[in-house]
Amino acid sequence: MNQRFNAEKYREGILKRDRVMLAKAITLVESSLPSDQQIASDLINYLLPYTGNSVRIGITGVPGVGKSTFIEAFGKHVIAQGKRVAILTIDPSSQVTRGSILGDKTRMEELVRDRNAFIRPSSSGEKLGGVANNTRESILLCEAAGFDIIIVETVGVGQSETSVKNMVDFFLLLMLAGAGDELQGIKKGIVEMADALVITKADGDNERKASEAMAEYQQALHFGMQKSSDWSTKVLKCSALTNQGIDSVWQTILNYTEKTKTSGYFSTNREQQNIAWMADQFQFLLSNDFKKFETIQKLNTSLKEQVARLKLSPATAAIKLLNAYHEAIKSLK
Repeated sequence: MNQRFNAEKYREGILKRDRVMLAKAITLVESSLPSDQQIASDLINYLLPYTGNSVRIGITGVPGVGKSTFIEAFGKHVIAQGKRVAILTIDPSSQVTRGSILGDKTRMEELVRDRNAFIRPSSSGEKLGGVANNTRESILLCEAAGFDIIIVETVGVGQSETSVKNMVDFFLLLMLAGAGDELQGIKKGIVEMADALVITKADGDNERKASEAMAEYQQALHFGMQKSSDWSTKVLKCSALTNQGIDSVWQTILNYTEKTKTSGYFSTNREQQNIAWMADQFQFLLSNDFKKFETIQKLNTSLKEQVARLKLSPATAAIKLLNAYHEAIKSLK
């Protein structure tokens, strides 16, 4: 069982850049125990003045695109520029298999040993907003621990990408040359919300295909919608094995950061993300509170059966459920 401390003890260790204490604090914020949640809440409030100074980068792509290899090469390059890098891996299946997370840490052999790097697996969990809740808090903890670059990696392309997009400053989509959108499972919306597309494995016999794919995506994105950030999605290619193109990816992120900070979009986007976080957290708490009433859960089951059999409209059932919840709340007063 992990040892628990008070919020002040965690705060002290994190501000001293103690990576062991940082790991323990992330375990704390991921806990569902009410006592841990209270300590975690106090800790985050203590650390808020020390957060916000990083660049948050979301990285996604289907399995096989080479995310771990890319992140290690990219992380080493950024550290060479004098930065500290924290990597949070989101894995929807980690609670069951834990395999891919351990695989990621194994593949990043050099980065995991670097004192200026921190790699942490983070399960998406089963609760509503699980990815967003835990990961957002983990980002703040890493920032308070002095990490300049926070990378949030997702394992596949799906709903988690939308969640991650809403908690990072720069969203990076890794692509394979010649695989085709359908083969890669890439949704158009994912491509459109990316700030950069990077064609990976652009080396050897694959370099020509990567160049062709790069040109095709540049042409396609030319007719895309204008982003609110006034930033045009960039298309790049790289080889994590030879390190070719890694510096261009880093420079692109620097250019984006400079442009959006100058325009004011960077800070405005962060503010909107914080407000969205509050709304997500409220929905999560409300859902949990709703589940506490056994009578309402029985009513919920009954209403679902009636809706399924067309005995009651979904709208009417929802109103009945809401009214029952209000009555249950009143009975507590």
